Amino acid sequence: MNISQEKTGKLNAVISINLNPEDYQPRVDKAIKEQAKKAKIPGFRPGMVPPAHVKRMYGKNILVDEINNLLSDTLNNYINDEKLEVLGQPLPKLEEDTQYNWDFNDNFNFTYEVGLAPEIDVDFNSKDKIDYYKISVDDETLASRIKNLRRSYGKMTNPDVSADGDVLYGEMQQLSPDGAVFEDGIKQTVSIRLENIQDKDIKASLIGLKKDDVVEFDIQKAYNNDAAKIAGLFKIDEEEAAQLKSNFRLTVKNVNRLDESDLDQAFFEKIFGEGTDVTTEEQFRAKIKEELEAMMVQDADRKLQNDLYNYSLEKIKFELPDEFLKRWLKATNEKLTDEELAGGYDDFAKNLKWTLITNKLIAANDIKVEYKDVFEQAKRQLDAQFRMYSPQPISEEQLAQYAVQFMQNKENANRIFEETKALKVLDYLKSVVTLNDKQIDFKQFSELEQA
Repeated sequence: MNISQEKTGKLNAVISINLNPEDYQPRVDKAIKEQAKKAKIPGFRPGMVPPAHVKRMYGKNILVDEINNLLSDTLNNYINDEKLEVLGQPLPKLEEDTQYNWDFNDNFNFTYEVGLAPEIDVDFNSKDKIDYYKISVDDETLASRIKNLRRSYGKMTNPDVSADGDVLYGEMQQLSPDGAVFEDGIKQTVSIRLENIQDKDIKASLIGLKKDDVVEFDIQKAYNNDAAKIAGLFKIDEEEAAQLKSNFRLTVKNVNRLDESDLDQAFFEKIFGEGTDVTTEEQFRAKIKEELEAMMVQDADRKLQNDLYNYSLEKIKFELPDEFLKRWLKATNEKLTDEELAGGYDDFAKNLKWTLITNKLIAANDIKVEYKDVFEQAKRQLDAQFRMYSPQPISEEQLAQYAVQFMQNKENANRIFEETKALKVLDYLKSVVTLNDKQIDFKQFSELEQA
């Protein structure tokens, strides 16, 4: 056997593997004998099929399988032994003029294209400066959170007259340009949340309504041309919702109001569990503010990670074997179109560069990603998800059980591992770069992220 490498560019190479019969014949003979022991062929007792018979019947298939296995083992061992950092996977290079007899006597020559990772320098230090936001809970954000919690545990009532924040339950009918009911138009029972109405004049017309009252309005103006909200209201496609230009007539059937829960001990225990030490409104507000601030630390870290991602790609410039990677993406994704490849390759390349940077940082600084770190990250994510539906935390034992089940899914486990690795790198970078602490309230931070 002979294996060699030839550089075809700064980040490209071709690996050639030459196989002689003595390289593959022992593997083939062994595979034929194993097949003979397991084969069930009429006229022969189980386990007594002559290997020569198996070779006549299945020899070429076995030869092809063993050649492929040998090539895979040889190629992987060579890459490991030579410490080649390849990107993607080696691509077989087809030689159109090469023909083989597959008669157990061929000398085979196979070649593979490989893309190589570039050498990069990841020198981060105190001269690198990144803004790090310290997010405070403004009064508006705190009030909104408390209101949502109180409404979550509130009681539904049916007042006689609608007010801002109510839900109008009624029948909507599509109107023709002349104001008559459009015979083939939409006629549907709906629930309209007044807090979702964007136009002030239309919202004003929906306040003070009673059962059986009728009002007409422009649906696009009411929702500020938000096709998603209109589609959700009428249970139609967004494309169809975007084309609706008619006025609609609403006939009120009922007014629904969710009254906010009282700030009493029963409410506090629903939120924080029985036996909570929260007994006053002041303590409740302080506790909710504390929880919001903890969530905002995560938001700030997420933005810092995104900013470091962009900063790193600007600071550490290097090339990739782009043409090879594009061929590899096409080869491994049969349904990938040229248009999809062209539109998505830049994002793929950026993420690959970030992966190379983080891997270099991990290797250079002996950053460890242990199972316990991954497990704790899974618990944090699950806890955050549960809190979206109920502010009352689940027990540590239950959370651990859910995390074990969650991590049994290989895709989940891989995703959490990558997220944990990214957080480890983030912690390292936070310790070496200069963080410019910037105080900002949550509303300003939200506007900053949307910009």
